[in-house]
Amino acid sequence: MPEGPELHLAARFVNAVCAGRVFSGKPFKSEVNWKNPEVAFEAAAYTVSAVSRGKEVQLSLNPLEEEKKKKKKVTGSLKIVFRFGMSGVFRFTSVSELPKHAHLMFYTRDKPPMVLSFVDVRRFGRWEVGAGWQKDRGPCVILEYQDFRSHVLSSLADTAFNRPICEVLLNQKYFNGVGNYLRAEVLFRLGIPPFVSARSVLEPLAKADELVAQNGKKGVKIKTEQPDLLELCNKLALEVVSLGATTYSHAPDSESSHDAFLRWLQCYYNSDMRTLVDHNGRTIWFKGEAGPLAPKDFYY
Repeated sequence: MPEGPELHLAARFVNAVCAGRVFSGKPFKSEVNWKNPEVAFEAAAYTVSAVSRGKEVQLSLNPLEEEKKKKKKVTGSLKIVFRFGMSGVFRFTSVSELPKHAHLMFYTRDKPPMVLSFVDVRRFGRWEVGAGWQKDRGPCVILEYQDFRSHVLSSLADTAFNRPICEVLLNQKYFNGVGNYLRAEVLFRLGIPPFVSARSVLEPLAKADELVAQNGKKGVKIKTEQPDLLELCNKLALEVVSLGATTYSHAPDSESSHDAFLRWLQCYYNSDMRTLVDHNGRTIWFKGEAGPLAPKDFYY
């Protein structure tokens, strides 16, 4: 399932292929995708840009000045927020090469036109028209690290942190952008058992940050030999972004990047690791002891 790095790479892809291009007409939704809304937007000339935040991507459709002057009713850009589900991805192709499972399409004014499409084989992906970021998602682990850190450490009174750390790492209210492979890699590289309470892992970080603040060096972390869990969420996500593609991003002509991602993984889907299904039905890969909060009788 695509995670924060894949969504970030998707936004980069959209910005790269749409740079300098003009789109035209109404976005077209496939007939089989009845769960998602039509996009009520039509302009003879507009641009498309994208930005990511955790596990969401927001497209902006921006009418050109020539269109605004021509149609007084054009008031500004329209925003569409995408969540990729299991298999969502953006493609940019000619009309003749339009992917089979394209569900929302934006056509350029080129002759012949090109198409930016949201492709989703399994149809679990969703989009919302005119929407902002989902309100119950926390700051992005990639682009909003300081806000992300502060949000987590200031929220430890929440009963959510009584749960195992491996399960809390998938809670998008606090770890927006972390998914199954990132949580496995973070815990493995820090040697943290997946089924210890999240609070027991995070409270020492809150105390360390508070000590720094009391010493008059707000925002300066006490140096340690390795990154802590929150830093590593950010660091590993950025490492994946730097690879350029993963097995989940399905970027065209990216076989070498896919291979680099597989080499980068140390724990996830590694046959030398142990696996356990967590309380939410998600498989966690790990090494060593599972921890005291592990479910019973769920070992593979």
